[in-house]
Amino acid sequence: MTDAASVAEKPRALIVWRLLSLLYDVWPVLAMWFVVAIPFVLVDVAASGNVRHNVEPFSLLAWLQWGCCWLVTGLYAVLSWRRGGQTLGMRPWRLKVVAADGAAPTTGALWRRYALATLSTLAGGLGFWWAWIDRDRLTFHDRFSSTRMIRLPKRR
Repeated sequence: MTDAASVAEKPRALIVWRLLSLLYDVWPVLAMWFVVAIPFVLVDVAASGNVRHNVEPFSLLAWLQWGCCWLVTGLYAVLSWRRGGQTLGMRPWRLKVVAADGAAPTTGALWRRYALATLSTLAGGLGFWWAWIDRDRLTFHDRFSSTRMIRLPKRR
């Protein structure tokens, strides 16, 4: 059996499972964001001399902080997918990211997947909702990156 045939036989990851895995992944990502924020808060306190205010919204420092948070989240996702095809949130739902042919995806494909999934999320999840009308139940970021999210069978 070819890799492409085995991928076609595996069940697609339904949007509900994808969203539940994202909900699970919020927690480790939030913890990483707290760690990323520490140096930015320290720089802001040192620059302003005031410990009782937040980093000014839409300031250069705030944009840099969000950029670092996005990058750290991407590192978490891409490294998890490269290592075993799953983030922590995907494991309980038995979801796995694979290339379209069933092999391990390339790092470039995973970064494309992450970047478009970010844009999709910012657009109200449009790329995720697309899976409901797609003939193969693929999201925009699945198609764009030539990756697939499959559901693994239960272990016995």
